[in-house]
Amino acid sequence: MGAGVAAAMLSACIPSVQAPARRAAAPPASTPFKPGPLLETNDGALVAPPRPTWDGGQVVKRDSAVKPGEYVVRAGDTLRGIGNRTGAGSEAIAAANNLPPPFTIYPGQRLIIPGGRYHSVAAGETGIAIAQAYGVRWADMVALNGLEEPYILRIGQKLQVPEGAATMQPVRTAAAPIPSGAPAAVTSDQASALERRAAAFSIGIDDIVTGSQPALAEGRRATAAVAKPQQAVATAIAQPAVFNGRFAWPVRGRLLSSFGSNKDGRINDGINIAAKAGTPVLSAGSGVVAYSGDEIGVFGGLVLIDHGGGWITAYGHLGRLDVVRGEKVGAGEPIGTVGQTGYVSEPQLHFEIRQKRKPIDPASKLPSS
Repeated sequence: MGAGVAAAMLSACIPSVQAPARRAAAPPASTPFKPGPLLETNDGALVAPPRPTWDGGQVVKRDSAVKPGEYVVRAGDTLRGIGNRTGAGSEAIAAANNLPPPFTIYPGQRLIIPGGRYHSVAAGETGIAIAQAYGVRWADMVALNGLEEPYILRIGQKLQVPEGAATMQPVRTAAAPIPSGAPAAVTSDQASALERRAAAFSIGIDDIVTGSQPALAEGRRATAAVAKPQQAVATAIAQPAVFNGRFAWPVRGRLLSSFGSNKDGRINDGINIAAKAGTPVLSAGSGVVAYSGDEIGVFGGLVLIDHGGGWITAYGHLGRLDVVRGEKVGAGEPIGTVGQTGYVSEPQLHFEIRQKRKPIDPASKLPSS
């Protein structure tokens, strides 16, 4: 494989700070990139498998073609049962027929059965891993299937795969670089397909929020969060109780970058606060750690906290991580320290607040003093 293709694949895997539709990734080409200090860890953090938490192992393609059509609801039918009978996903059927939760149907009702390719979810698979196996964006699968909170897949669930999905085997992501001994004989068509697949593998905060939970068997409950677990939880994690929406400052310091459009034309989905390296970073509210790691290169050390009710906070460029996935944290509890990891030139904290996946200005939710 040529060096240019390998470089394209790896660079495409680096996510950007902004939301998928409006992101700007690495610094401008005119600015030489110097990596920050290596991420430190305390004795209890990051005790996890070497693969990213959303990897879920090798996904085996189990997609089948379903022809579009109609289905007339019979007495006793359920949406899940109709999906099993037709081969289409119940979520996709609900989305195609504009059925809101709790997806009530009645005998004699005519339902559109959306045709396409459907993947049957296996134990432990995550949305991100499934999307990578088919060479598509997970965000596109979320929209196509009408997936909603808590974004926990079920074994046997059928997910519609967007059209145009790649058919080649998955390429390696930035977390698993292409070995130097990879074959050099690659045709131009193969190279283009590989580049398209690599470009589809960009992972951001929204992808982790919606696609990193391993699939569960129908009827099984997600794992409840606990304080100070011995190691990162590898199974699906239960959401906390509904949050009241009150947040506190995670760290105090000079504002480096505000929310929204900045002078360089890029859009910030949060704020960046300057602080001395090693300064404790505090949880802005009570919740459950949804992610703690450094696999997302642009952010360096990153922690995501699920507060319940659709509220998520993100803490980037951490120099040390003091919490693990599945850990219950209280408001004001230390979760790590300010660092200079990721694409930054000085110690700082990148902080985001998201509600129902939408980034909102932290200034509108943080106390004025």
